[in-house]
Amino acid sequence: MNKLKLIIIREYLAKVRNKSFVIMTFLSPILMVAMILLIAYLTKINDSEKRIVTVLNESDYFSNAFQPSESISYIKLRNLSLQEAKDSTIAMGNFGLLHIPRNSSLEETTAEAFLFTKESPASMVLDRIETIFQNRLRQNRLQKLGVSAAEFANIDDEFEIKTASFSGEKNLKGLNEIKAFIGGAFGYLIMMFIIIYGGFVMRSVIEEKTSRIIEVIISSVKPFQLMLGKIIGTSLAGITQFAIWIISASLLLFVSMALLDIDVNTLNSNPMLTQNAMTGMATMPAPVESELQFYALELFKIPWVLLIISFIIYFVLGYLIYSSIYAAIGAAVDNETDTQQFIFPIILPLMLAIYVGFFSVFSNPHGPIAVGFSLFPLTSPIVMMMRLPSGIGEGGVPLWQLFTSIALLAVTFLGIVWLAAKIYRVGILMYGKKPSYKDLFKWLKY
Repeated sequence: MNKLKLIIIREYLAKVRNKSFVIMTFLSPILMVAMILLIAYLTKINDSEKRIVTVLNESDYFSNAFQPSESISYIKLRNLSLQEAKDSTIAMGNFGLLHIPRNSSLEETTAEAFLFTKESPASMVLDRIETIFQNRLRQNRLQKLGVSAAEFANIDDEFEIKTASFSGEKNLKGLNEIKAFIGGAFGYLIMMFIIIYGGFVMRSVIEEKTSRIIEVIISSVKPFQLMLGKIIGTSLAGITQFAIWIISASLLLFVSMALLDIDVNTLNSNPMLTQNAMTGMATMPAPVESELQFYALELFKIPWVLLIISFIIYFVLGYLIYSSIYAAIGAAVDNETDTQQFIFPIILPLMLAIYVGFFSVFSNPHGPIAVGFSLFPLTSPIVMMMRLPSGIGEGGVPLWQLFTSIALLAVTFLGIVWLAAKIYRVGILMYGKKPSYKDLFKWLKY
């Protein structure tokens, strides 16, 4: 046990004292925040571009239909031919020309309308223009059936049903997707940690094997102790790095909130519906609060402590499972090039967890696919993290599923470590031969 402790300390210090480890530990949160701000800024600049569309309306049906918006403005042309209008649009450098010809009916007019652009138009522009035509056509068809303009306006009003939980708390559209995305971010971090730190273990084993230092080391310690020490030491280094990232990100968050003058107290209002409203009694409407405020409040209500604790548990157990396999692969080969044939089967369950997890958790977080993948040990660290933002218990992950998932991970870790140790103790002293899957299976029998 004392030798295992020394190996863990050695591996841990070797990682945290590495210059690249130190630089990336403190630089990564800054780079991530800067990247997010840069993307937001560039997106804002890109979306702020206003497209100008010239309109040559020769009909009598769309005289006041085209009103400017934040993203599109219109310039009306009169007494010009179509070719002259095209030349004027190109000369002014406008986005496009909308030509509405004169015809005897609205149906014929809209059927022959054209939008001319220099390049393929954005779907957002097409959607806005098509909506104008569609509304006018619908209104005209209903008027032919005896529906007045006022009645059409009443018919055309969009309906949005109000939703609430049985306790009276307002539900928000897209909230499950937001929670799944947050959980997916934690799951993606787990996948990246496993791939990065598992690779560290594998390369460390290969370096010691090729330099023949390993022959000296295993003369004083058992191969299993050496493998386990490398895995635990690297795992602790990863947890240290993640803890520093959390602290750094929290400090950056508070500094950003202070610089942007964001008051958290504005989120303390209660979004609960009144009892009278729930029973259908006539009440005075409560002040309408911003939807953004509701979403922000829901984000604050996400069990962040549970997510962070679960992240550490699933990261450690998931990492222990996969790094054991990485260590066995490192012991079986002589150089990193030979590992390529074994890497893809390791990464495949992680990739499957990301993609299947997103599709299943987004649509039905309590469906059989989401539950199954959140219990299967090779995918549960990622998929379960996608489900946990909804909490534990009613409306969230049942407690038995969480405990079952963790228990299966622990049992799987013990089984894989036992198998990996068999490959490790044979492969660590094998030189000059590129192993195959058949060789690995033979080593498991020794």
